[in-house]
Amino acid sequence: MDLIQRVQQHFVESIEAKQLAMGALSPAIATAAEKIVQSLISDGKILACGNGGSAADAQHFAAEMVGRFERERPGLPAIALTTDSSALTAIANDYDFDLVFSKQVHALGRAGDILVAISTSGNSANVISAIHAAHDRHMTVIAFTGRDGGQIADLLTGDDVHLCVPHPRTARIQEVHITAIHALCDAVDFMLLGGD
Repeated sequence: MDLIQRVQQHFVESIEAKQLAMGALSPAIATAAEKIVQSLISDGKILACGNGGSAADAQHFAAEMVGRFERERPGLPAIALTTDSSALTAIANDYDFDLVFSKQVHALGRAGDILVAISTSGNSANVISAIHAAHDRHMTVIAFTGRDGGQIADLLTGDDVHLCVPHPRTARIQEVHITAIHALCDAVDFMLLGGD
């Protein structure tokens, strides 16, 4: 395989992963949008977390909510728990890195809020801890995972939504996550603003 074919294979695999995920995830994305809108109209907010590329996705999602996605609207309350370097480093230094998100969820989360928890493996210890904290706070969890959902799949309750990308490769899971995030943002705007 030459270099161009190797590059093209990424596109082919990404397209196949998205086609497979489309059927599997679309109903859950719609449910997640309904839960987010229900929280927002009840004066709730969204907290989002993840590590590495998933941290970037958490920040991307929060930015789309606070700023805008594709249509003009008032900002929606969303906080990426990955962005406060002082809080992250203090918690990691004084306690444990596994608590960097859960301490923030306990401090900022309230009943009726939403936690968007992103982990491609479903096994990120600090994201798992954040889910426990969200449940302690009577928050709904929208979990973005991949493969078999990992440990996170077993933690979710009846009110939670699991968006598990059925693919083994991290890059493909992340690519589907960002498409799912964009679809979620669009669905929230559609429910709040109507029309196209």
